[in-house]
Amino acid sequence: MPQITASLRQFAEGDSASIRLDGRVQKGMPHPRYQGKTGVVVGRQGGAFLVRIVEGKKSKTLVVGPEHLQRH
Repeated sequence: MPQITASLRQFAEGDSASIRLDGRVQKGMPHPRYQGKTGVVVGRQGGAFLVRIVEGKKSKTLVVGPEHLQRH
């Protein structure tokens, strides 16, 4: 079972966050290719966070559950 505190993590807009996939929770999990990437929180969407990452020359916005984010 995932930790309760992982589901209650809060991030403000502009915070830096790393994507760390937690296999115990499939909901809100981004694609495994984004494991270890660092981005900036740009907003919320329901219980998840919008994280903007830069991959090559492109900027991508991912919808990521709080269980899969760590402060950076």
